Amino acid sequence: MFDENTQVVLKRPLPSIGLEPGDVGVVVHTYGEGVAYEVEFLSLNGHTIGVATVDATDLRQVSGRPVLHERELVAA
Repeated sequence: MFDENTQVVLKRPLPSIGLEPGDVGVVVHTYGEGVAYEVEFLSLNGHTIGVATVDATDLRQVSGRPVLHERELVAA
């Protein structure tokens, strides 16, 4: 289970908002007992890319040694 305001990593693409596995978001709401989460995805300059409801099985914790990588968002 992820706490609110925790960074999480996508395990599957979200083509509706142009996101790919490995993209990082922040949990803003928990549904049920951690069955799904509302996750906000931000650009590196802090602008919101989108907010999506994501199943818990499609997220993972940020690892202990993350590396930032910039890529251009492809418009959905």
